Amino acid sequence: MEILSVLAAALASYVVGSVWYMTLAKPWMKAAEIETDESGRPANASDPLPYITAFVCAVVVAGMMRHVFSLSGIDTIGAGLIAGLGVGLFMAAPWIVTNYSFAGRNRALMLIDGGYAALGCATMGVVLTLF
Repeated sequence: MEILSVLAAALASYVVGSVWYMTLAKPWMKAAEIETDESGRPANASDPLPYITAFVCAVVVAGMMRHVFSLSGIDTIGAGLIAGLGVGLFMAAPWIVTNYSFAGRNRALMLIDGGYAALGCATMGVVLTLF
């Protein structure tokens, strides 16, 4: 059952990320300086590797969050939401901001990607506590 909860949490976060980045596609592409084709879509939109990588990484994060939740006794939806949000806001997002700061990346990119880290981890936290 544990693997199912990890896969479900990863999938839920992946879906939330899809909606997040579709909603913020134009500002994200501008902030990330993504090359686009003549239709305005990212030049690498047909490459499956970033999508596969994103899902595999979501599984890794969900697996570790499940382990930490188990050790910490986090087993209610409210606790999962708060713990997941905490992981995203206070662990994942600061790493993103640190890396982007040294790389001289756009602040809007920090907010968009850091926001997804927080929202994605919060989503994982809720789903992990549903099982």
